[in-house]
Amino acid sequence: MSQRAANLKNQISNAIFGVLDYLAYPLGMLAIAPLALRSLGTDRYGIWMIAVSTISTGAIVASGFGDANIRIVAMQRATGNHENVIRAVRSTMGIHLFLGCALAIAGWILAPMAAIKLVSATSGLRADCLWTLRIACLLIPVRAIESVCVSTQRAYERYGSALRISAIARLVCLACAGVLPFIAHTVVSILVATLLISAYGVWLQIAQLRTLLDADDLLPALDRETTRALLSFGVFAWIQAVSGLVFGQLDRLIAGIAFGAAAVAAYSICVQMSQPIYGLVAAGLHFLFPRLSVQHALDDRAGVRRTVLLGFCANLLIVVLGASVVLAFGPAILSRLAGVELAHQCAPLLPVIVWSTAFSGLGVAGAYSMLALGRAKTLTCFTLAGGILMSISMSWLARRYGLQGMAWSRMLYGPITCMVYIPLVVFLNSRSKCRSYSAFSTALYEEAQ
Repeated sequence: MSQRAANLKNQISNAIFGVLDYLAYPLGMLAIAPLALRSLGTDRYGIWMIAVSTISTGAIVASGFGDANIRIVAMQRATGNHENVIRAVRSTMGIHLFLGCALAIAGWILAPMAAIKLVSATSGLRADCLWTLRIACLLIPVRAIESVCVSTQRAYERYGSALRISAIARLVCLACAGVLPFIAHTVVSILVATLLISAYGVWLQIAQLRTLLDADDLLPALDRETTRALLSFGVFAWIQAVSGLVFGQLDRLIAGIAFGAAAVAAYSICVQMSQPIYGLVAAGLHFLFPRLSVQHALDDRAGVRRTVLLGFCANLLIVVLGASVVLAFGPAILSRLAGVELAHQCAPLLPVIVWSTAFSGLGVAGAYSMLALGRAKTLTCFTLAGGILMSISMSWLARRYGLQGMAWSRMLYGPITCMVYIPLVVFLNSRSKCRSYSAFSTALYEEAQ
């Protein structure tokens, strides 16, 4: 088998594992939902969902430097700088542990106020809610450290290894969520089990990572030069992650305030049906990021161009197929799952939301390419511009055209983020060469200025 064929096979394998990683937990949540509802009841199930959301949100905020870790580790691996790889991993762990602990402490302090808002004193659930939220906060630094292990495995283009332990641990946690409430009748029991299983999973991942890196010590540390490189590049990836979190929830928040809970239900269902169009392409094409980082470090300009072109073609194909499936079968699925009345409310919204999600999805290959080529600042500018324009237009369009106006405001985000292909094409056609690691952290620092 030729080297190119072997690389293609590895990239296809990584794409498949990326998609499985994206699908495993949501499908597990869907499968366990009926059993969890029966064992927990509606109120406790709601508390569990809030805890899950707290963990996910906190982990995203605390793990925003994972992309910087992928890029630096991939480039150092390509050029054979083993010591720099270990320094990058330990420094990323230090940053993530600091952010995770800071969020955990803040969440622990705010948990009593949140419990008062979420649960009435007469329900008898306040203590369960309080300690559920506090244990959820303890899980944030655990997930932050886990993200370093996963991102490092991905930098080595080992997506299967990155998936196995984390996916199995999450699925075991979901199994516990279905069984434990029949024994303990509390949400706290689920969170305690989740914390213990997740911590053990992270311990296994660190052991696996030590073997991969042939490292005796992977304790968190903050090497000055490496940390500066991570921060100067990673701060823009962190801004993107946080802004994506904010912009992704903003439309539903405004819809709830302006039109009420029933309107949010119809709008949210359309968003949820459309989200896999973006999610699948983002998960399936993530392998472009470490692959392009390696090619960029080796100054393989022909390889970079070829990978970007193939990535864009795959991006376009997945988005077109995904949007076509949702547009063709979405109304029928809505009628079966949500009922005829809610499906009727969704009918004018679904096509607009599908197309807006498709436009956002078209920019995925360009976004990964820009990150791999060290243009995180430029990418962040496009992301923020699209999000701000969407946010500004959303209130005006909602007042003028109702929910459909809100859906149309989402159409402004995707085309702006797709404009990232313009500087990408300019950069790929320029004659500038890649720089070695001796100038790497300096280059990252300069790009941040």
